[in-house]
Amino acid sequence: MLQIPLRKLKALRPEPAALDRFERASVDELRAWQRARLAWSLRHAYEHVPHYRSAFDSAGLKPQDFHNLEDLARFPFTTKADLRANYPFGMFAVPQSQVARIHASSGTTGKPTVVGYTTADIDAWSDVVARSIRAAGGRPGMMVHVAYGYGLFTGGLGAHYGAERLGCTVVPVSGGMTERQVQLINDFKPDIIMVTPSYMLAILDEFRKQGLDPRKSSLRIGIFGAEPWTNAMREEIEDAFDMHAVDIYGLSEVMGPGVANECIETKDGLHIWEDHFYPEVIDPQTGAVLPDGERGELVFTSLTKEAMPVIRYRTRDLTRLLPGTARPLRRMEKVTGRSDDMMIVRGVNVFPTQIEEKLAAIATLSMHYVIELSREGRMDNMDVHVEVRPEADYPESRKAAAAELAHSIKSTIGITARIHVRDPESLERSLGKARRIIDRRPKDQ
Repeated sequence: MLQIPLRKLKALRPEPAALDRFERASVDELRAWQRARLAWSLRHAYEHVPHYRSAFDSAGLKPQDFHNLEDLARFPFTTKADLRANYPFGMFAVPQSQVARIHASSGTTGKPTVVGYTTADIDAWSDVVARSIRAAGGRPGMMVHVAYGYGLFTGGLGAHYGAERLGCTVVPVSGGMTERQVQLINDFKPDIIMVTPSYMLAILDEFRKQGLDPRKSSLRIGIFGAEPWTNAMREEIEDAFDMHAVDIYGLSEVMGPGVANECIETKDGLHIWEDHFYPEVIDPQTGAVLPDGERGELVFTSLTKEAMPVIRYRTRDLTRLLPGTARPLRRMEKVTGRSDDMMIVRGVNVFPTQIEEKLAAIATLSMHYVIELSREGRMDNMDVHVEVRPEADYPESRKAAAAELAHSIKSTIGITARIHVRDPESLERSLGKARRIIDRRPKDQ
């Protein structure tokens, strides 16, 4: 990873007066705020959302049964299935006349999940995204190239409003048209880019295709999110562009981007903006709350959302909670997988990021890959399709890389994979979240 010169670090570190109150609050202050906000959020959800009234009543609980932070563990979880069962507006806690905006997921695996925001919700969202950009090194007056998709997806507008709130100049490019993305980066010379990490690799490919040196671009900071990505991918992007690559976390059900963000000073996990979002980590099998430091599934309860409060929402993201470093607020370790992205192949649990880590260790292979699962008889098969780097595109290199990757997967993960080294630019490029897994196995077996 690139080292940060001391003079540059000082220039990017905000003055204490520029930080939000709760970025500087003591732990005692923060916990007192959380207790008060949790009590309000539980009451707000119970009184205005029929789903929560029914779920609390079924568990034998009332909002007034909450007294301490530990009491939250007694309340029921919310899942994506609950949101879909109440499609489209059944989870809203305010009349439609008070809903200023609606976003929704793509709904590729079923009904989309729909979320709503009051004007106060959008203000809070803009604040936490502005805080996130500042933590990443952004400052008022910088230009931000937003290549997240606009529309029902929360990424584009979430990043846009947050950058404007910080006082930045926003270039609302949205996703796609990769050649034009590179042209505008060259012509407008933005300081910051906000995009998915997989699409940043597509932008990198386009720089090289046009014969441009990405290290000479104006980009100083990349704020990447919406999908798990590894530190190996971070290092590739940072080295290719001579920039800082920082992780942002969010999900539409909880708010959108800006729930947590890495600080450029440390890049050691994402500080959660705990004055708006209360985190827990649970055992994904039993639902038991795990102590800080243990890895499990991340759960969030909103503390300030008016239009659509969420109580103990199971994100399916796997991480652990750690003490604060650059900020007093707790950190979440970088998400490298999801409990629902886990592949079970011949009895072995496998995550896409495990494969990605093996790819990153082989210099002749790119980070563009797809994992294909199939079944022959009773036997599962895993095929990894990965592109060779253009400079290493000759038969001997392909053969050696395939053998090395197959051996690495077998020796460390424990399964046999068939490796297919493809031509450069032969795999479909993601314009948003990357699709890493194609599961062709029969669903009824």
